[in-house]
Amino acid sequence: MSVLERYNFGVLYYNTLAMMFWRVLSGVLFSAMAAFAFARLKFPGRDFFFGLVLFQMMVPPQIFIIPQYIMVDSMGMRNTIFALVFPGLVSAFGTFLLRQFFMQLPKELEEAAILDGAHTGQIFTRVMLPLVRSGLIALGIFTALFSFKDLMWPLIINSEENAAVLSSALAKIQGAYSVDYPQLMSASVLAFWPMLIVYLIFQRKFIEGISTSGGKL
Repeated sequence: MSVLERYNFGVLYYNTLAMMFWRVLSGVLFSAMAAFAFARLKFPGRDFFFGLVLFQMMVPPQIFIIPQYIMVDSMGMRNTIFALVFPGLVSAFGTFLLRQFFMQLPKELEEAAILDGAHTGQIFTRVMLPLVRSGLIALGIFTALFSFKDLMWPLIINSEENAAVLSSALAKIQGAYSVDYPQLMSASVLAFWPMLIVYLIFQRKFIEGISTSGGKL
């Protein structure tokens, strides 16, 4: 009960789930659009820009914290849901993952759609996107997991208690010189169940998405 009295878990759940929802929505949407462009369209500098995406995956994400903090602070958006979502608006990993799915689809699908009069947007939304549904779900689960366990960014950008998430609240339970382990374990039990429910619901699609993502580069 002391944990429930000390922390407003209703607010923590809301902030965490809102962050996960918007990161999943924006990350999957923008990653799918970028992946489709890199996999199926031909434009000048395509390989160079995809190389930049791969380079971003190789760089530790901590080096982006300072510029991201400056951008969010300059917009006056600290201690908001937008501040939590901001680093996850675009996903280099998601772009790479979905590109593998799009590259496995036969070219004849595009040619047939073009003969039927479909433009690029219709090919993407009505032909290609439904065929990579397992990849979208796998990416959504990955993004939700990465968002749920993200600690450093929420701890830095949202310092107010009513803007905290579960991970940053758990981190604050650990003191500098001592740790109240009963409270920490109780709070951990209360915090882990959202991801457990997400996995139990989508575990079949998650495994399917991972097993079919090993396409060629």
